[in-house]
Amino acid sequence: MGTAYMSLFNLAFARARGGQFVLRIEDTDRARYREDSEQQIYDTLHWLGLDWDEGPDRGGPYQPYRQSERLDTYRPYVDQLLADGHAYYCWCSSERLAEMRAEQQRSKTSVTGYDRLCYGKTREERAALPGFSETPVVRMLIPEDIALSFADLIRGEVNAPHPDDQVILKADGFPTYHLAVVVDDHLMGITHVVRGEEWISSTPKHLQLYRWLGWEAPAFAHMPLLRNTDKSKISKRKNPAARLTWFAEQGYLPEALRNFLQLLAYPPVHEGRDMTTFEEFVAAFDWAKVNTTGPIFDLTKLNALNGEYIRELDAAELADRIIDYANRYAGWDSPSEQDLALLRAATPLIQERLVLLSEALPKLSYLFAADAEIVTDPQALAKVGPDAARVIEAAQQVLTDLGEWQHEQIHEALRVALVEGLEIKPKFAFGPVRVALTGSLVSPPLFESMELLGRESCLNRLRRLAAEL
Repeated sequence: MGTAYMSLFNLAFARARGGQFVLRIEDTDRARYREDSEQQIYDTLHWLGLDWDEGPDRGGPYQPYRQSERLDTYRPYVDQLLADGHAYYCWCSSERLAEMRAEQQRSKTSVTGYDRLCYGKTREERAALPGFSETPVVRMLIPEDIALSFADLIRGEVNAPHPDDQVILKADGFPTYHLAVVVDDHLMGITHVVRGEEWISSTPKHLQLYRWLGWEAPAFAHMPLLRNTDKSKISKRKNPAARLTWFAEQGYLPEALRNFLQLLAYPPVHEGRDMTTFEEFVAAFDWAKVNTTGPIFDLTKLNALNGEYIRELDAAELADRIIDYANRYAGWDSPSEQDLALLRAATPLIQERLVLLSEALPKLSYLFAADAEIVTDPQALAKVGPDAARVIEAAQQVLTDLGEWQHEQIHEALRVALVEGLEIKPKFAFGPVRVALTGSLVSPPLFESMELLGRESCLNRLRRLAAEL
């Protein structure tokens, strides 16, 4: 979700300025690397309509766009920093570093971070001390007077804490994020970096690398982090909704989710109306309008917006979306032509009350079930009223003799026979019929459903409930 949120604002700004949106796979953290993650990024961003101009799958003038394929690019800059005295080798073992951090916490020292035990020592000198590792890392030598403030496109002047000596090359030969993004952003001609506010504390380190390497730094915009309703940071470990594929699986429309992500940190483009196209968002884009308060990811609001988008769709397009969803996520992989036609005809019956695409087939399950497979909800049966048997008998008689089988004629015939003829209120007159046909007291419009089911199926189900009563 964070990837989609950042991509949305990156892309909107790039489009607003006539620039290029670059997708780079930053895969230098091999401990967290997952082989399927890259494809998930492609699939989910494509699904959301957030398409890029340059990337590993599309190529571009600065390829390769995977950092793991650019290792030879980074090493010369590490060597340059070492030669200029801006970086040094560190042979401290992970156990030694853990003990150092634990001691700093115990003593509550005001100065935390790496203690520079290795700085200024040769390999042999450091090997004589405890906590030695054979394979060193390379660390930045952060100056005491490093500039801690910088200009942010969203926040104005920002102050960050004093950093420690950041590792820029790991023992496995991979650069850390901090070095790799600086080198790649410079070599790829990146003018603007849009990322989450958790990177504010790292920005002085990045800017220092630009100064040491003699490069012009890009502009930075640090977006507010998405929050759960309890104000905690959204995490894939704690919240399934942090996983973007979850929204496709639940049946959200990509344009609704994209609009919702926009609204989390940006005011509505049109006052009093939340729904807006991406093109309208681009046309009105202004960094000054971004709200820096951590936005709350409220599924209730997203559901309401998704329902609005569903209601705005043409019924034929909504049916296509439901069919595609059902094929992909609900196991409806081989529907007959008759089933597809029935779904298309029934879609207008549920459109007004539909919140998610995943609700469509369950709401219409009675249409696709065999007459003998309709399961009557016991609670619904208990509420049909004392006249249910009379109602079902009268309904069978009038529907058997009904001429044209259209929902208007069905409604009128049942109204005359049950409401007027039996002198029963509509709630108790039509309730037993609804239970007979759908198994529930709650369903899409009754008479339109009866038209779709057909006379024979309706009479079969009425007879079945009559026997049950």
